[in-house]
Formats: sequence, structure tokens, C-alpha cells
Amino acid sequence: MPSFADRRCRGRDVRRRPIATATGNAQDGRAAILQSAAAALCPNILLAPEDTKIASEGPLAGYRLGAVRDRGPEGTWIRREVRLDGPGGAPDLGLEATRAGGQLRRISLTLYDGDTGHPLITALADGACRIHHARALRYGDDGMALELIHLSADLTSETQVEALNPPVPPGEDPGGVTVAHIDSGVNYLLPVLAERLARDAEGRALGYDFWDLDARPFDGDTGRSAFFPIRHGTPVAGLLVKEAHAVRLLPYRYPRPDMERMADLIDAAAAAGSSVVAMPLGSRKAEDWAAFAAAAKRHSDLLFVVSAGNDGRNIDAVPLYPAALDLENMLVVTSADAFGRLAAGSNWGSKSVDLMVPAEQLEVTDYRGARGRASGSSYAVPRVAALAARLKAANPQWQAADLKAAILGRAVPPLERGRPKVAAGWIPNPAEDG
Repeated sequence: MPSFADRRCRGRDVRRRPIATATGNAQDGRAAILQSAAAALCPNILLAPEDTKIASEGPLAGYRLGAVRDRGPEGTWIRREVRLDGPGGAPDLGLEATRAGGQLRRISLTLYDGDTGHPLITALADGACRIHHARALRYGDDGMALELIHLSADLTSETQVEALNPPVPPGEDPGGVTVAHIDSGVNYLLPVLAERLARDAEGRALGYDFWDLDARPFDGDTGRSAFFPIRHGTPVAGLLVKEAHAVRLLPYRYPRPDMERMADLIDAAAAAGSSVVAMPLGSRKAEDWAAFAAAAKRHSDLLFVVSAGNDGRNIDAVPLYPAALDLENMLVVTSADAFGRLAAGSNWGSKSVDLMVPAEQLEVTDYRGARGRASGSSYAVPRVAALAARLKAANPQWQAADLKAAILGRAVPPLERGRPKVAAGWIPNPAEDG
């Protein structure tokens, strides 16, 4: 599924509130199950599941060994997953271990709701089964995760709580060139982004979450882990508004569960008045992008700025999508160093990739609102999208073809020798006008 990755987050400090009073007896009982599993089962059940005897009394009473899955060379394993099925409505327990050189290195223990399968609480442990980090999720009546709770290592208290789907703060439309930003969402609680959000006449934000299907595109890619969401969209969007001060930001959380929704997303972006669409994401599956490709062709007046990816490969030979699609109204960009050389780890392609811009060690605003540094082709996207927005502001009559031609016209030959890595060259300073 689509993604190109990042960062940490900001939440509220709850000053080690006791877990029993913060989340109720149910959470307290779940913590007891994890503690018992760490003490009684780990590492035995991970090393020899079939020989492990599960306690007949205490929090683990009634649990039964379920599926065991190994990954690694034949005859051994590097990663092992073990499932314990909970009795009569009790949560199921998942254990996962990674080892190197025959030694356990990392262990996770996670409880899942026995009816819905939703993850409830997880604990991370070292190779000796000592828990050092834990998190839990609090759900609403509709089954949506509302809060991510950071727990103390002994699982007895909350140390931090993060809202996962907060309401968009009120505001007014900022005006300017509308740039749609398709990513993991954005932290619209940060003033630097909230003040640039595209809004209707009543002040309602026009962005949308096509993953959860609601009007709150809050930053969080939970595809790999519900407990450790990737916060990619905020620093990318922050760079966009930094280099295009008058941009009207239209954030969309991409539809990981159903990429067919990309058609509705692009239609919505066009209806909201977008001129430029920033897309710092991609995947290896062409079928993920069929709906997008059809919609992009329908909306030929939109300029799509797409990341080439960060796999260190030639995407002419091993395609990545949507970068490898043949679309007239698309610019594919990758990262260069300050000297016009392809950045380490960035993808290239003399046919598929249009140009490079410097996108290494850039100062960004992360999910918490703190300053940080970021690198990669994902950050080439907002630099070029910002350039397109500034060109559009200066030339309101220009359409996608005009913007694309003007941007490519700024490219110069790269400094590195050998066969061209990209089609048009590089732009040494995309933030510079004129």
C-alpha cells in the first residue's frame, strides 16, 4: 500500500495518571494479562510454542494456543508470531519476536478485542522479556480509535494521551492558490497549518479523510501499526506552506483501505478549486492507481506533483506508481543534494522522473510543531508544488500544461557525469522566483 514514511508526535502530558482511574477496570485487566504473559510465557512460548503450558489460574486461565507463523530461512526463524485465543469474550493475545544470531532481540505483546479484532494495548520488551514501552487505544462507540495512550513501563499509569481524530479548529478561508495535499493527513491543530486551511463560506474546512471517511484528515498512517502511526503529512505540508506563503491548503488523508476512492478524492480536489495536487506517496502495485489515473486524465487542468520514491532504484526498470504512469499533467520529482547530484536512496529514471530539486536535510515543522530536519523525494514534492503555486498566483490564466512547461524550463543539467538520471535536469533553488 502507498506510503513514503516519517516522524514523532505531540500529545498532552497527563502526569502519570493511574491507569485504573484513567481507563477503567477493563484496561487494568488487560494490563494484567500482558504482565502475566511477559512473566509466564515469554520467552518460552516464542521459542517452543508447542511445549509451553499456559497457566490454569490467573489472568491467562483459559487461553489456548492458536496460530504460529515463522519468517526466515528454512529450518530457522528470524521473526515469529504466536497467537493465543482468549476464552469467552476475553481479548486474544498476540506475541511477536525478532531474533538475530539465535538470540531474542525484540518482543511485542498485543491484546486484540475478541469480537472486533481491534488492537487494544501493546507492550514492547527486550530479549529478556523486560517491558520498556507500552501503549493503548481508547475507542468511541462507533469503533473508531479516539486516543492513543502512552503507558509507563510497568503498565500502571498513563504518561501521555494523543487525540487521534480531533475536530478541525474554526477559522476563515485564507484565499490564494489552492493546493491539494494527498498524504497521511496533517496536524491541523498547528497554527502554521490551521491558518492556511481551505474553507467554505461558513468557515468549515474543505479537506477530507478518505481513509476513515470523515471530515477530519488528521495526520496518521496506521497501516503498519495502530500504536505507532507514521506522521508523514505534517512536515511535508509545513514545507509547502513555508515556500508558498499564500497557498490555500486542501489536505486529504489517502484511502489506504480502498484505493478506488482516489477517483472521488480527485473529483473533490477539482471541485474545491485546486490547481496543483501534491502527492508524496506511492506503491509498487499498478492496480492501486487505476482509479487515480482515470481521474487524473479527466481533470487535465490539474497539475499533479508526484514523488519518485526512496528505494534507491531506477523506476524505469522497476516501476513505482503513480510515478511510472504516463500522464501529461504530472511532474515526477526526486531529491538531489546541494550540488545537483542524485541524493543517496532517492529513486531515479531518465524516462519516468522529470527533475531533481535539493531535498536533503531541509528544516521542517514536524507533527509536534517542533523544528526538525527531513530528507527524501517526499520533500521534493512540496518544493515543486510550492513553485507551481507561486507561478499560478503570478499567472492566474495558466493551466497545468503552462505550469509544467514553466517548471521544466527552469531545469539545468545536473553536475554529475554519466547517463542522465532524470529527464530534464535539476532546479538548484525552487524557492527562488524570477
